[in-house]
Amino acid sequence: MTCEYCQFLDWDSEFFGRRIATILTNRLKPEELEMVFDWCAAEKIDCLYFLSDSNDRDTVRLVEENAFRLMDIRLTLERRFRKNPLGPVYPDTQIRLAQSSDIPDLQAIARVSHHDSRFFYDPHFADERCTQFYETWIAKSCEGYADAVLVADVEGRAAGYISCHLDNGSTGKIGLLAVKAEAQGNGFGKRLVDGALRWFSDHQVHTVSVVTQGRNAVAQLLYQQCGFLTSNVQLWYHRWFID
Repeated sequence: MTCEYCQFLDWDSEFFGRRIATILTNRLKPEELEMVFDWCAAEKIDCLYFLSDSNDRDTVRLVEENAFRLMDIRLTLERRFRKNPLGPVYPDTQIRLAQSSDIPDLQAIARVSHHDSRFFYDPHFADERCTQFYETWIAKSCEGYADAVLVADVEGRAAGYISCHLDNGSTGKIGLLAVKAEAQGNGFGKRLVDGALRWFSDHQVHTVSVVTQGRNAVAQLLYQQCGFLTSNVQLWYHRWFID
């Protein structure tokens, strides 16, 4: 059975051991949701993701009346610039490309970061599995999923990371960003964002976006301090078909 509004997610399904799908549109009418539910029943879907337009009151009411649970407020921030955004030089920190030898250190940072994500807020996903999700994500980013992973190298060890993705010829996205706990409060997050902006500029990209959680005020402040402005607000819902 096919449905133009749905897509089965192979990687999420394999990783979490559940049949997971996502809705491809961000607005829904009752008859469209009925088609989605029929497809989910036919495909034996366990969990359905839905990223909703927060401005569409009818869609929000519709999904909340049909047992979708709000997991996250998704904020997209964007920065545009014309010139290379050269930041200050930090003599104690080298922002460099990640190497394969960095992966264990980066996974250790990922293990205790990203707990503001929607996966940790869904009780159907075990915390340990969500932790492994981000360990796997940063490793795959270093292995080619991201176009670049930059690390803050302090005395030969990674103090944090940021991943960069080239969307097309003129835009890019920041993926994962984290700083190890003992290094937080020392400006490493801003240094990594500055490094990413320089990397994007070197690749002729002058519009960069990043997504963070509505509950993650620290990340929002960091990006705002780096010149990013909020461009979109959406709502992440999960609909489970099992107890």
